[in-house]
Amino acid sequence: MSEASIPKQSEDFAEWYNQLVIKAELADYAPVRGCMVVRPYGWSLWENIQASLDERFKETGHQNAAFPLFIPQSFMEKEQSHVEGFSPELAVVTIGGGQKLEEPLVVRPTSETIIGHMYAKWIKSYRDLPVLINQWNNVVRWEMRTKLFIRTMEFYWQEGHTAHATSEEAQAETLQMLDIYADFAKDKAAIPVVRGRKSEKEKFAGAVRTYSIEAMMRDTRALQSATSHNLGQNFARAFDIQYLDDQNELQYVWTTSWGLSTRFIGAIIMAHGDDKGLILPPKLAPYQVVLVPIYKNDQEKSQVMEVVQQIKRKLADFRLTVDEREGVRPGFKFNDWEMRGVPIRVEIGPKDVENRTVAVARRDIPGREGKSFVSQDGLESTIADLLEEIHTSMYQRALTFREEHTYQPDDYGSFKEVVKSGWADVWWCGETDCELEIKADTRATSRNIPIDQPGGSGVCVHCGKPAHERAIFSRAY
Repeated sequence: MSEASIPKQSEDFAEWYNQLVIKAELADYAPVRGCMVVRPYGWSLWENIQASLDERFKETGHQNAAFPLFIPQSFMEKEQSHVEGFSPELAVVTIGGGQKLEEPLVVRPTSETIIGHMYAKWIKSYRDLPVLINQWNNVVRWEMRTKLFIRTMEFYWQEGHTAHATSEEAQAETLQMLDIYADFAKDKAAIPVVRGRKSEKEKFAGAVRTYSIEAMMRDTRALQSATSHNLGQNFARAFDIQYLDDQNELQYVWTTSWGLSTRFIGAIIMAHGDDKGLILPPKLAPYQVVLVPIYKNDQEKSQVMEVVQQIKRKLADFRLTVDEREGVRPGFKFNDWEMRGVPIRVEIGPKDVENRTVAVARRDIPGREGKSFVSQDGLESTIADLLEEIHTSMYQRALTFREEHTYQPDDYGSFKEVVKSGWADVWWCGETDCELEIKADTRATSRNIPIDQPGGSGVCVHCGKPAHERAIFSRAY
C-alpha cells in the first residue's frame, strides 16, 4: 500500500471511499450482489462498537435476547404503514425443504412484528412492564443501489424493542436512547452529531415519531447514523399487546424501537479519513498502537526486538500489535498502518535502544508535525495522554468542519446553492409537499428538526408559509 494507491478525496470522494474500504481490509464484496464480507479488521472495529453500546444498554436496564430470522408474511401485513414502507425491500422465502410453504416467510428486515407477537404472549399485567429488550443480529433489505457499510442488502446492527405502560414512559425511552447514541458518537467515535426529530415523510414506517442523529461526512453530505422510534400504540393494537393495569382494566402498551448498524463504520471512515486512508478514533480502533521495529542486520534485530518486547509488556493495557513482517521496508509499513488508521505508531531502531527513546507518530497529524521522540520511561502514561489528545483533536476537527459548512440562508436561491456543498439550517413549515418539492428541485432532504431549537418563528425558506421550527437540509447518503 502507498499514499498514491487511493484517489484523493477532493478528486473522487466516492471512489476514495470504495477503494479505502477494500485496501484497508475492512470489508469486501460478496458473490451475492449488494452483500458484503466483513473482514477481521472491520469486524474488530464493529466488536468495539458493540461492546461500548452494549455496556450503555445494560446500564439503562436493557437485556439482550434473540428472535427468529424468518417472519410469517402475514405479520408484516398487520400494521398497514409498516407493510407499505417495507414491501419494496422484502426478501420472501416460498420454498423450504423442497416443498412450497403454506405461508411465505419474510427474511427479517426489522423485528417489530415478530417481537410484537411475542410481547402479546408475555405481557399480561402492569407488573410485567416495562419490557426492555435489545438484540444484535443481521437483517435483509432488498436495496437496489448499494455501497459497502453504508447501504447493503444484508447488514449487521442492534435493534432495541421496549414496551411501556404509558405514553410518557415510551417517549422518555425514545429520547433516552437517542441521547445514548449521541453520547456514544461523541465520546467513543469522536463524531459530532445533531439530535433531532424526523419529518413526517422521513419517519420510520409505523412510528408516531422518529428521531435521528445526523453526522456530516468530509464531502459535506449527511449520514443518518442511528434512529430511535416512538411507535405509540400502532404495533400494540396490530398485535393485541394488552395488559391489566392496577385498576384491573385492559390497556394497550406503548412501544419503542431503536437501532444503530454497521453503517456507523461508514460514518467513522467518511467523517475522519484523509487522503492517506483511515483515521480511526482511539477508543474504537482495532489497534490503538502499532510497534514498528527498525533494523538492518541480525545484531540490530536482536537488540531492537528485546526492547520491543519490553515495551509491548509495558503497553499491555492498550490494544497493540507488533509489525514483525520480514522483507518489507519500514516506509512501506508506515504507509500501510497509516492506511489502516492506527492512532499511534511507535518506531524503535538501534539509536532508540541506545538513547532509551522511541519515535511516536500520530495518525491524526500527518508528516513531521505529528512525530516526536519520547522517553521509554513512563511510556504508558505518555501513550494514554496522547490517545486522549488524539480523540479530542479528532472531535474538534470534525466539529469545526461541520460548523464551517453549515449555513443559514434566508432565501430559496441561496438555499439551493448552499445544499450543493453543505448543510442548510433554515426555518421550515414542516409540510410534506414542500419537502418533496425541495427534494425534486435540489436533491436535498430534511435530515432532522434539531431538538435544540433557537425559539421564535420565521417563514419557510421554500414556500414562505409561517414556520415555528428550524430544520437541517442537505444531500445525504
